[in-house]
Amino acid sequence: QVQLVESGGGLVQAGGSLRLSCAASGRTFSRYFMGWFRQAPGKEREFVAHISWSGGSTYYADSVKGRSAISRDNARNTVYLQMNSLKPEDTAVYYCAAAQNVYSVYSPSSYDYWGQGTQVTVSS
Repeated sequence: QVQLVESGGGLVQAGGSLRLSCAASGRTFSRYFMGWFRQAPGKEREFVAHISWSGGSTYYADSVKGRSAISRDNARNTVYLQMNSLKPEDTAVYYCAAAQNVYSVYSPSSYDYWGQGTQVTVSS
């Protein structure tokens, strides 16, 4: 069982930056693949970024590629999402998720555990 708690969301102007954090409970965090997803009002949850258990492999949605960086600190049981050059269309609730096995890094159904989400609002 893994419990995930996101933090770091907030209100930021377009062009600004935020770093989201996701703290995980449990002693086996380093065995989990981790992902970030987001959901805007009236829209489906969509993939943002993914990182392998070792941090050696990362994947990004085209919409955030080049503006975002996912990283993890297994000693601190924490995964991060650094977001730069934020746009109003980045406004959403951001969720982190954990998976023991992933058949598709892009699919929410691949992930076993989810946090409660943190709101990111980008003003124009």
